[in-house]
Amino acid sequence: MPARKAPTRPASRRPAPPSPRARPVAPPRKKPRSVREAAATPPAPLNANQKRYLRGFAHDLKPVILVGQKGVTDALLKELDLALAHHELVKLRLADDDRESRAASIERIAAEARAEVVQSIGRTACFYRRNPERAQFTLPK
Repeated sequence: MPARKAPTRPASRRPAPPSPRARPVAPPRKKPRSVREAAATPPAPLNANQKRYLRGFAHDLKPVILVGQKGVTDALLKELDLALAHHELVKLRLADDDRESRAASIERIAAEARAEVVQSIGRTACFYRRNPERAQFTLPK
């Protein structure tokens, strides 16, 4: 008696399952932009309508940062950067007596913090910088 051959099956159309050791390769993720990187791109300047809107919110704020006799320092700018990243709208009080030096300090702070000056009255100034990850204000057009 001849030995029987096992029946042959047609080739399956499904691919073979992956081996347990092989891991699927995920596409590379986009690296999320940090707040500092997003703030590095200069925002569009605020128009008068947007400044008026933000002044309404800034009215009730207490000064978060006090600029002392040492003036604008690196530590002050780091603290302002953190405050702007967290709050977006920050009120700041300066200790300068001279009007011209206060105006120069405000412009320097705005330039180095990449923020917009919303309002400046006497020794108090308000700064705004939009946080793209946690936007708290929807500005009018």
